[in-house]
Amino acid sequence: MAIPLPRRSGAALALAACSLALAGCGGSEPEGTGAAAAPAAGVATTPAADRGPSLLRGRIEMIDGSTLPLGRLRGRVVLAVNTASRCGYTPQFEALEALHESRAGDGLAVIGFPSNDFRQELTADGEIADFCRLNYGVSFPMAASSRVTGQGANPLFAAIAARPGPAGEPPDWNFGKYLLDRSGRLVARFPSSVEPDDPALLSAVDALLTEERDL
Repeated sequence: MAIPLPRRSGAALALAACSLALAGCGGSEPEGTGAAAAPAAGVATTPAADRGPSLLRGRIEMIDGSTLPLGRLRGRVVLAVNTASRCGYTPQFEALEALHESRAGDGLAVIGFPSNDFRQELTADGEIADFCRLNYGVSFPMAASSRVTGQGANPLFAAIAARPGPAGEPPDWNFGKYLLDRSGRLVARFPSSVEPDDPALLSAVDALLTEERDL
């Protein structure tokens, strides 16, 4: 059963944050999802027995001005990515969109968290939304620009940083990737250099999609 996000307002910012299952344009379907993959460099994982409590508490502001209660994401595998529009890793938006298109129907929620913590993000949410949509066809949900490190980090990234390292460490650069299971527990952290279509990331996503939610 799909878990809808709040409806967007404003056609000019059509990133389809109103639905986690909405397919968008741009990107190609990732390859290599069927075989086990070697760990990617720098990947930090948490054993199933040590995943800890759900991080899906509180609310986040979305880029269209709506609000998303994080609890609405329970039942989905979540890939949270801190993004920026002027970074060398910005082209990863294309593979993130492809991942969204290929796995949203199976229960994956890719969510972008624009942030200027590393001084590489545009100023206004409207500019960010248009940049992502026009250049990379982004249709997966995007949060409003916020802090992802230190004091004042948005609720999800504050909860991530409160978990033990190395998976619980805050991002040290743009396009850090955090994977949560269907119960909202932190499973893995993939560094900026790991592409969204890296076999290790895809293997981890697919493994979690087959898990049952721990109620």
